[in-house]
Formats: sequence, C-alpha cells, structure tokens
Amino acid sequence: MVIMLIPTIVIGVGVLACAFDLRTRRIPNVLTFSAALAGLLVHFMQSGASGAQFAAGGWAVGLLLLLPYFALGGMGGGDVKLVAALGAWLGPSQTFWLAIYAGLAGGLIGIGVAVTHGYLRIALRNVCSIFGYWSLAGIKTVPGLTLESSTAPRVAYAIPILVGTVVTLWL
Repeated sequence: MVIMLIPTIVIGVGVLACAFDLRTRRIPNVLTFSAALAGLLVHFMQSGASGAQFAAGGWAVGLLLLLPYFALGGMGGGDVKLVAALGAWLGPSQTFWLAIYAGLAGGLIGIGVAVTHGYLRIALRNVCSIFGYWSLAGIKTVPGLTLESSTAPRVAYAIPILVGTVVTLWL
C-alpha cells in the first residue's frame, strides 16, 4: 500500500516546491528536510535497515549529482536539497534519472525563457565565456556569471525538477 502512495507523495512535494519557488524563488528547508526525513522513515518502517539504506542512497545521489552546480554558483541550494529529498523517496537509481530528466527539462525551459526574453544570444555568449574561463583557470566559479550576480531571466528550477520526477515515475 505504501509503495502506491510514494509517487503521490513525491509529486505532491514537487508541486509544493514549485509553488514556493515560483512565488518566492526559494524552496523552504522545512519542506526539503521534512520530505527527506519522511522518506527515510517510511522506507525504514517498510523494509528495515535495507529500506533506510535505499532512502539514504537516493538522498546521497541527489545531493552529490547537483552539489557541484551549487558550488559553481549555477544552482540554488534549495534545488539541490529538493532533489536529495525526492531521492530519499525514490532511491539511488530513480534519483539518477530524475536528475538527468530534470537537467534536460531545465535546458529546454531555459532556452524557452531566453528566447522569450530576447536573451538567447547573451546566454550562448555566457556559456562560451564559462568554458573559456574554465579552460584557463580551471573549473571554479566564474566572477559575474553566477546565479547571485547575474541579471539574466531566471527559471524556477523546481519546475524542471518536477518534470524530471514525473518522467522518471512514468518511465
């Protein structure tokens, strides 16, 4: 019975995160941390230590896959914590695919936002600048081209994460 509720809970957490992200451009810690803890507890109650390992593995995969983007200034911490929290429900394998599909959705949505705001040429130039900077200075934060310092149109990344979640659950 619990297994059938997991997709509903995961999508519900994703929808709540989207609502917060769209309204405030933040995803609250109370949502991400409580969702992660609940996923861990549900899997532990359902399958004992192996369930807890499954949930912890999903959480770790979500965290480790997206933490580099946060460290480089290209993603908010709430987005990373959201994927990790969803990972606690979905486990390592599905969390990997969630991150892949969210990245694809985020890229497509980002292109759409850039086109609608007349920003595509600048966005492409910024991507080239980032790769050029990295080739000279190594992979590290590029001054002036971080989430905090940019004036670019922004994507509420909880939306691509929700899309990635739905696609992962569907496939």
